[in-house]
Amino acid sequence: MICFCAERFPWRRIWQNPGEFLPPGLTEMATRALLYRRPAEPSRLLVKHGSQIYSIRLRRHRRARRYTLRIHPSDREAILTMPPRGTIIEAKDFAQRHGAWIAARLGRLPKAAPFLPGTLVPLRGVPHKIVHRAGERGTVWTETRDSGEKILCVAGGIEHTERRVLDFLKREARRDLQKASDAYAEQLGVKVKRLSIRDQSSRWGSCTSAGSLSFSWRLILAPPFVLDYLAAHEVAHLIEMNHSPRFWKVCGKICGSVERAKKWLDTCGNDLHRYGVED
Repeated sequence: MICFCAERFPWRRIWQNPGEFLPPGLTEMATRALLYRRPAEPSRLLVKHGSQIYSIRLRRHRRARRYTLRIHPSDREAILTMPPRGTIIEAKDFAQRHGAWIAARLGRLPKAAPFLPGTLVPLRGVPHKIVHRAGERGTVWTETRDSGEKILCVAGGIEHTERRVLDFLKREARRDLQKASDAYAEQLGVKVKRLSIRDQSSRWGSCTSAGSLSFSWRLILAPPFVLDYLAAHEVAHLIEMNHSPRFWKVCGKICGSVERAKKWLDTCGNDLHRYGVED
């Protein structure tokens, strides 16, 4: 059956006054979203450089003004950020033109160190070898052998080793960071309302104006003075939500290892991202 309409379909009126045509229960915002919905896009694209093919993750960001590329150190992949009006064709061309940069950056990533028996993990900056203890009870604990070697013992099935080591490191990171943050907050007369542990790739910590702090669990792999500095840094933001000279004065007042820790992070910080991941 073919139907004809005597009038032109009122698209302009629908767009300007969607309320006139709304079915029951459908909001104006939902109607505009349906009219303006973007077609489904791929989440990845492939780029060839030399004999290698790289899978690039696509990410569209509403505040991006240009195409940018970065390397995610723990996921060990390239991420291409697109502006709101960017196209897949332009994104692929941009990534292809930067194929040499992608290959070089991925090639320079430190060797992956998965949480498996035999791997050396720097707990608080001190290397500990992961040792599986199948016949013992418990989860994860540390020991020192007669030779002085530090080991990280993991009980239970070997298939749970990676998860148990990661859970242990996150618990240790939360404990140390909570203790350090509370101590620095007391010195400044402020209060930490909430502390969360994440796997942040672009920053080691963050602070909100509401008093919530967030840290990377990987700080437990660094020497204690580095973790202490990051705790002091984020707590200082509860006084100064910026990086002005006043902020650094507050940070330096409560932490005596600011420059030493910053230098360590610049030199060795990227290496922390190789732990717990696989090539």
